[in-house]
Amino acid sequence: MGGKFKLEALYKPSGDQPRAINELVQGLKEGRKEQVLLGATGTGKTFTIANVIQEVNKPTLVLAHNKTLAAQLYSEFKELFPNNHVCFFISYYDYYQPEAYVPSTDTYIEKDSSINDEIDELRHEATSNLLTYDDVIVVSSVSCIYGIGEVDEYKGKMLTLSVGEELDRNKVLEKLVDMLYERNDLDFKRGTFRVRGDILEIIPVNQNQTGYRIEFFGDEIDRISEIDVLTGAVITNKKTISLFPASHFVVSDEKLHEAIKRIKNELSERLQELKENNKLLAAERLEQRTNYDIEMLEETGFCSGIENYSAPMAGRKKR
Repeated sequence: MGGKFKLEALYKPSGDQPRAINELVQGLKEGRKEQVLLGATGTGKTFTIANVIQEVNKPTLVLAHNKTLAAQLYSEFKELFPNNHVCFFISYYDYYQPEAYVPSTDTYIEKDSSINDEIDELRHEATSNLLTYDDVIVVSSVSCIYGIGEVDEYKGKMLTLSVGEELDRNKVLEKLVDMLYERNDLDFKRGTFRVRGDILEIIPVNQNQTGYRIEFFGDEIDRISEIDVLTGAVITNKKTISLFPASHFVVSDEKLHEAIKRIKNELSERLQELKENNKLLAAERLEQRTNYDIEMLEETGFCSGIENYSAPMAGRKKR
């Protein structure tokens, strides 16, 4: 879907800003990979870059070195581009404790983490907007440089539903499960769906205030409505909707099978190395943990901490 960036501000570039904007735009047109905008605090660097984004009119990644600065920039770009898709993509961990072992006391500390649901929603909103629109600005922390799965696999798992389309309702439910949505008829929340007769209701993973109600008549989709999650009231009727996977780490069955083989091979190599170095306890714990993850991947296609297996999932070679 085409779109054009439209900057809305009460003031126009002044001082050195027009020259800086022109030079940056020209540099981008010439294909320069690196340009530096210098300026003291309060000189309008963000406003200058916003003008460059409007002029160049391409999807833009704004990378900040910490979450606080990223949040500030996100707020500023949202104000400057109220009619475009400004997104926020930062690490979704509120708390992260990596696993550790203290040999002196023979203490093993398991990995523990807490994921912020709202930030996870914003991350999914950013990726879905990138695949849907052209006028997207993603404000991110360094979290964006880490692997989140393959875009082709992510797009391949999308589900598009249209009014009048003939589909077996059970096939749709199977597809949703394959996309890692959970069926939950009681606790209806983001990333879940529920079924009541010929009516299917879904809350997409990239939103939580509204969801979709799909009404079937036999094997035909009779009506699609956008609904208020809290009241169930219909907001508007839709002709077509697109649903994105509930996790960025989704792969085809074939790729998942290959990934599991690679994980098992790597595990075997690492266990042999640990045992040769007489690290038997570490070997036992690694084997137990990895085998549990493998079992979860085989049964559900997902496991806790799946980001640790992003390399075999993507088919990347070991470094």
